[in-house]
Amino acid sequence: MRGVRLLVVDDNPDICLIVNRAFAPLGAEVIEAANGREALRAVYSQRPDLIILDVMLPDIDGWEVIRRVHDLTVTPIIVLTALVTEEDEIRGLSYGATDFIRKPFSVDVLRERVRAALRQAGREPDSPQHVAYEDDYLSIDLARHRVLAGGEPVRLSATEQKLLACLVENAGFVVPKGRILSRVWGDGYEENAAYVRVYIASLRRKLEPDPRHPRYILTEYGVGYRFERFPDVS
Repeated sequence: MRGVRLLVVDDNPDICLIVNRAFAPLGAEVIEAANGREALRAVYSQRPDLIILDVMLPDIDGWEVIRRVHDLTVTPIIVLTALVTEEDEIRGLSYGATDFIRKPFSVDVLRERVRAALRQAGREPDSPQHVAYEDDYLSIDLARHRVLAGGEPVRLSATEQKLLACLVENAGFVVPKGRILSRVWGDGYEENAAYVRVYIASLRRKLEPDPRHPRYILTEYGVGYRFERFPDVS
């Protein structure tokens, strides 16, 4: 964690203190913000490597903070909140959050989730680097971080790139949800099937000619997802 810059956004100073004590001894620099406006200023001026964000803030709510941050950057965001419903979790992921942790939380779990998110953002050594596919509509070259759909460049988050790589690497074969969770998010996410659904939907919106009738990213109900070459290329 040495040299990593974390931004914790929470109007509860006790939470900020807990996060600071969890990561500062590991060598991370922890920046604090008490509301959404302070958070956005810190993002623009400090360029954190990762954001730990409560969504229940006194001014700009956390959902809006996520949207504004991801207009300019793919900085990973872990939502840390007392909200407990699956709908809230799906909402956070659909807005671009990398992960969702409910309060009260385990400091050890938070550390591992932060490490996992940083590995995703930094493309850890086992991340696929030479995944490619091309047809008349879709062009994928993840080694060069280059994706085109209909001739237009597509911007993908680190999580979306890992998910797409997992599917394209196994083109023509069904990838079970559990394998996707393990590959993209890591161990300990086996029960978080909502993560896969949300990010599959996001990839379809960005890559498919008609997301409502996908031709590349197909659902195998009760099992997982499959990337279909169209037309077939070898």
